[in-house]
Amino acid sequence: MIETVERIEKLNIDKFSWTLTRLGDLATEISKRVDNPSESEYDRFVGLGNFVSGDIKIKTWEPTDNLASSAKAFKTGDILFARRNAYLRRASLVDFDGCCSGDAFVLRENHYKVVPGFLAFLLNSNALWDYANSNAAGTMSKRVKWRDLAEYQFLLPPKDQQAKLAKLLWAMDEVIERELEVLEKILVTNQSLFKSFRSKENNWKKFKIGDLMHFNYGKSLKESDRIEGQYSVITSSGYQGSHSEFLTKGPGIVVGRKGNVGQVTWVDNNFWTTDTAYYIDVKEEFLSIPLKFFYYLLKASNLVKHSIATAVPGLNRDDALMTKVYLPDGNELIQYLEKFQNIDNMIVEVESKITSSKALQKSLINQVF
Repeated sequence: MIETVERIEKLNIDKFSWTLTRLGDLATEISKRVDNPSESEYDRFVGLGNFVSGDIKIKTWEPTDNLASSAKAFKTGDILFARRNAYLRRASLVDFDGCCSGDAFVLRENHYKVVPGFLAFLLNSNALWDYANSNAAGTMSKRVKWRDLAEYQFLLPPKDQQAKLAKLLWAMDEVIERELEVLEKILVTNQSLFKSFRSKENNWKKFKIGDLMHFNYGKSLKESDRIEGQYSVITSSGYQGSHSEFLTKGPGIVVGRKGNVGQVTWVDNNFWTTDTAYYIDVKEEFLSIPLKFFYYLLKASNLVKHSIATAVPGLNRDDALMTKVYLPDGNELIQYLEKFQNIDNMIVEVESKITSSKALQKSLINQVF
């Protein structure tokens, strides 16, 4: 990681020998139709939901087993460009064969003119997406046409320079992938610890959540009525601005009631809970237990399973309070609390690294293109 960053910081791009080039001279749109994907040679389907803005590679896909609509075929090394809702800026390379949504272009590079994968970085540059959005057409959801995108012009380096730049860009992408893998392992460990509080295998004492705490309704606070101040406003989605008054003394715990059902938010200081969430009061006989422990206990309880299926999902409070949980005794409880806090610190650290790495990668892409 450090070596890659140092190479980027020392990068001095001289574009004197670069030539103005049309994107359409470097890539071809492939329109191979797959009428019955479930009966085809392909077992992987990439829908628009599998695209992630800023990702250089497609990382997820769906099975084609029950896919009834037609699709487009692609090969390993092709680049998929989501032409619908171009403001989302989604274009990624695929490293497997499969088929994709008709709302994506399948672009195949001309490797006589560009090194493999080089255009995946161009297609994630701000300049290209600004051009794409300015040429998107439609009313409800704007779409980009290949004939327009093909006219995009940029400075193309000679192939030897392309190779060097591509090596550096892919190295940065690998750094991000490694950091994401570390984060995934931490999250898996976290979930494993959470399961302990839903299982009777440890011979811990069983409680219902309602034995331990009260869920209290928040109070409506329209955005137009808020006066910016020192107290956080907490909704079912977490932190949403500030207000000059508070409703609840902190530190505290808030649980999503409407919308983001069961989302658990920790608040350090005094705060205002809106009517889309509950704030928690621990019962007197359990006040000797650190409040932060109950935050992790609620996160472990998977309260989203008690969602009421309405137009706006809601949390069934009675069912939530009846949820069974298991608590260890004093010393072991404190040990688990320390484990969760250490994991939280690791998550914050790794997420910070990922954010920095992605920002550095984006900066480099925009320097080149």
